[in-house]
Amino acid sequence: MAEYRFTEPVDVLYLRGNRLFGDPGAHGEALMPPWPSLVAGALRSRMLVDRGMDPARFAEGNAALPPALATCLGGVERPGTFRIGFFAVARRAGTEVEPLLPVPADLAVRGENADFLVPAELPISVRTSFPLRLTPVLRAADAGKAEEAMWLGLEGLALYLAGSPIRKQHLVRAHEIWKTDLRLGIALDGSRRTALEGHLYTAEAVALDHGCGFVVRVEGADGLVPREGVLRFGGDGRAAVIGECVFKMPEPPWEEIERARRFRLVLATPGIFADGWLPPGTREAPDGATWDLFGLRARLVSACVPRAQVVSGWDLARQQPKPAVRAVPVGTVYWFDSMEGPIDGLRRLVQEGLRQPDRMDPARYAEGFNAVFVAAWPQRQ
Repeated sequence: MAEYRFTEPVDVLYLRGNRLFGDPGAHGEALMPPWPSLVAGALRSRMLVDRGMDPARFAEGNAALPPALATCLGGVERPGTFRIGFFAVARRAGTEVEPLLPVPADLAVRGENADFLVPAELPISVRTSFPLRLTPVLRAADAGKAEEAMWLGLEGLALYLAGSPIRKQHLVRAHEIWKTDLRLGIALDGSRRTALEGHLYTAEAVALDHGCGFVVRVEGADGLVPREGVLRFGGDGRAAVIGECVFKMPEPPWEEIERARRFRLVLATPGIFADGWLPPGTREAPDGATWDLFGLRARLVSACVPRAQVVSGWDLARQQPKPAVRAVPVGTVYWFDSMEGPIDGLRRLVQEGLRQPDRMDPARYAEGFNAVFVAAWPQRQ
């Protein structure tokens, strides 16, 4: 059973990425949106503490968990049924919570319009190293530089999933969701607990706008997820209030996708794939790359993949850094056609994410990586 929760910070948050800092004059940048492992760790720690369990003993395998909690959390090496199914920035909209997602890689915001990149076969005179059959191309009547830091709200996301035209009023600017607050710090001498001369550094804190926070869908917890109270959220253990919420994700036009036999696959959280940028289930074939997962077969014809990022994090139970792995960024888009199999395979994909049990760290899967949503190909513009 899926459970939704909304977390809203009490103060600024330190949402650190994978870039270390600490040298004199160093600067620590904030990561927005943060990795889903942030909320996974916060929730699991709270679930342990609420039941009188020591996270350190849990990490050592010495905690005698109640049966229901043991089934849910499992162990450090082999997670239980607990899984983050969806995680995103969000804001309150009346009695419901509205998702806020970075503009996907196939959407270029220029002036008052947002134009889709469309897979196209380039003229034979144009040679590239692009490995797929079709290349994403921006077809626009005039030239212009794409704007950055735009996000999809509920209305914009619904239009995007349907492949319908999107205008600027359907988008949300990043500064309407959060602002960065620069903080100055000084390194300490660990033995003397005194300031080190000349060791100043700066770090970005994230100040979310009123009513903004994060929405999370938890699978396999069977009522064990906290319904109220606070979480230790992000660097320095900053507080965030957690509560139940009403959340509905817009649905793509399933009937249109089934009729057209083609679709877009978009990463909602970073993707950790065994084959680099290629999604699980992809293999080479005489007519190009094919994709086979959950009983569904399709041909991968194009992709729009931003520069890879590195994901690590802090293991709260073991008190040590997690292994660093290369990840495909949020908003990466894959185009598929020649779909074979029932549409239920795509619905299952949205619920379970991109995974192959024998080729992915089960702990990373439980943390919410590889979440996706399905969208129709854009209508002709």
